[in-house]
Amino acid sequence: MSTPSVSPPAPGERFQSFEAFWPYYLGEHADPLNRRMHFVGTACALATVATAVTTLNPTLLAFAPLFGYGFAWVGHFVVEKNRPATFTYPLWSLRGDFRMFFLMCTGSLGPHLERAGVR
Repeated sequence: MSTPSVSPPAPGERFQSFEAFWPYYLGEHADPLNRRMHFVGTACALATVATAVTTLNPTLLAFAPLFGYGFAWVGHFVVEKNRPATFTYPLWSLRGDFRMFFLMCTGSLGPHLERAGVR
């Protein structure tokens, strides 16, 4: 694990695009265990949504964010010991989580981590 090379914007400033945010997001997920916890949480959330749709049980949809955020936040607070970017950039963080998940599924996350200075 390494220190991320992309620091957050100065106080009062914000990232202006998702592509500018993405390396920072990866830096906040430098620990492989944190990334794995996000992967499990996202997989459980997607499986819960799929089950809710196939069983026509909308009540299950309430559990999807609990799985997704539950695993992710434990990964941040316990493993990575940082504050989830969700608190400041909720939509970009969700987009980043799905992007990281699908890149992990295809085995193509490595080059993104390297460009972000993680590893």
